[in-house]
Amino acid sequence: MREFALPLSKADLMRVESPARYVGGEYGAIVKEDMLDELEKEGKTSYLRFAFCFPDIYEIGMSNLALQILYHVLNESPFVACERAFSPWKDMDAILREKKIPLYSMETKTPLSKFDVLGFSLGYEMCYTNVLQMLDLSGIPLLSEERGEDDPVICCGGPVTYNIEPMADFFDVVMMGEGEEMILELCEKIREYKLSKDTDHPITREEMLYNCAQIEGVYVPCFYDVSYSKATGACVKPNREGIPETVTKRIIKDLDTVSYPTNPVVSNMRVVHDRSYLEVFRGCIRGCRFCQAGFIYRPVREKSEPVLCRQGMELEKNTGYDEMGLLSLSTSDYTQFPKLATDLLDTFEGHHTSLSLPSLRLDSFSLDLMEKVQSTRKSGLTFAPEAGTQRLRDVINKNIREENIFSALELAFEGGWSTVKLYFMLGLPTETDEDVLGIADLAKRIEQLYYDVGRRTGQKMRKPEITVSTSLFIPKPFTPFQWEKQDTKEELIRKQRLLKDNLRSRNIRYAWHDFDSSVWEVVLARGDRRLSPVLLEGYKSGLFFDAWDDQFKLPQWMEILEKHGLTVEDFSREYSEEETLSWEHISVGVTKKFLLSERHKAHAETTTPSCREKCSGCGVTCFGVGECFKEKVKGGVSYAAE
Repeated sequence: MREFALPLSKADLMRVESPARYVGGEYGAIVKEDMLDELEKEGKTSYLRFAFCFPDIYEIGMSNLALQILYHVLNESPFVACERAFSPWKDMDAILREKKIPLYSMETKTPLSKFDVLGFSLGYEMCYTNVLQMLDLSGIPLLSEERGEDDPVICCGGPVTYNIEPMADFFDVVMMGEGEEMILELCEKIREYKLSKDTDHPITREEMLYNCAQIEGVYVPCFYDVSYSKATGACVKPNREGIPETVTKRIIKDLDTVSYPTNPVVSNMRVVHDRSYLEVFRGCIRGCRFCQAGFIYRPVREKSEPVLCRQGMELEKNTGYDEMGLLSLSTSDYTQFPKLATDLLDTFEGHHTSLSLPSLRLDSFSLDLMEKVQSTRKSGLTFAPEAGTQRLRDVINKNIREENIFSALELAFEGGWSTVKLYFMLGLPTETDEDVLGIADLAKRIEQLYYDVGRRTGQKMRKPEITVSTSLFIPKPFTPFQWEKQDTKEELIRKQRLLKDNLRSRNIRYAWHDFDSSVWEVVLARGDRRLSPVLLEGYKSGLFFDAWDDQFKLPQWMEILEKHGLTVEDFSREYSEEETLSWEHISVGVTKKFLLSERHKAHAETTTPSCREKCSGCGVTCFGVGECFKEKVKGGVSYAAE
């Protein structure tokens, strides 16, 4: 790979916290030499130059699997050259502004303004103003309406884009759903636009965007008008013919055949999740009513076990990582999970490569699997009961019983584990103080169980380490709880103190999530286009890196929000079931009727079985999970019933 001169001096790099964030040159990075040859000869290229932008620092972006997948998919294309860019931390941000150096790509150090497309991966609402930071540092107009024919096309994808309305004024194109196929179709339309500029009949930017809007899953915000009413809510409608009233997300039907990076970019520095990853399946069978991912990623589609084993062996060989993670929303729900884990561990035996298991469901734990994992590297176990009482677990449709919790942990303690993390949520709909105190009671009984196991088995037991962690409930779009209110700051702080006061034990540690970022997250998660000027003013006043607790400043955001005639309560309140929500022009496949039914069942404290037990008729077309299918798995590929 060619070497490219950094636009920064060594002295500049020595002034920042982590110089390795900005130098590139990693193993596995891709530079298309023939694209560079074209540039050297003619000063232009027929390739579509795509900058994959991650609106946070390098260590977080390089831990993102979507980045690795789409970087690989784009560079497999014979007409696309993809490079990467990340948000520079504030020390580097200041240097770039001081020296008037535009933000550049990692691979060829090209200013982002020279690319044809900038594609942002949005996984968290709190990164919104970092998008504006990256555009601003690149010298690209922040508002879509201000961009001209020579500006890059600014697009985005990711889970939070299902309600992109707060950021709609800043993006030209939004991709809804899984991007492996859609992103290439989008690139074809933009490349046609690029190549037409040298013809007698160039395609205009508006015509190009109209052509993009014809792709399934693509949302072009400028072709939609928005109206607001306190009585009816936010209504988003097309403003010209040929634009779909509803944008339906894209899905990949067969994960066995879709491209997957087994030779990913390997960072030169330690990143947040410093391991290789196998994506086991997409979707979730469970239907926890607070969980946005469980609804927007439907239906469940599994990779076959032989494909995963092959990919796992290639990843270990190509990356050199000594740890491999199994990635999905609920990995232990993978139908071939015991065989997959066993085969991978057998493959890694003697290689000093360990298997990292994610948070497990408490009703599907295996002592045999624990012992196999323990033979390579022993670490703490993580479980997510979410609620402290059975009543509230039924409200959220967690579908685990108390006996599941204790039988699973008994197996874990018998297997020699002494470190356990338990994740719960505060502020859930219908939550009472009894539910909060139930978390403390559950933790203390788990502590007692640990000592009981030691006495019963005669084992020499270490001191247990039990961590109780609570996050705060945020009503997210496309969940049965999207209409629910968020508890006030005062009420949530009171519940945190109540729990803390009742968790007094040397063996139990309590960790809790800060309220301030949660209140702003709900504003962004359920917001609409009235927030675009709020975000713009916030960024211009220096508010970015909001995902970092030490950088987030809620009082300043509150002032700006009030200045624009809005309040937190406009978005944290309980929504009427009759009003139009600002994301109703987007379809994730799950029907509004089903979400309402699940909400009503929650308030009735009634559960819904998993997709594998019984089809609940959510509206999504499935491809092979549950009794509603004539054929479940055939040759590693799932088929829907006719």
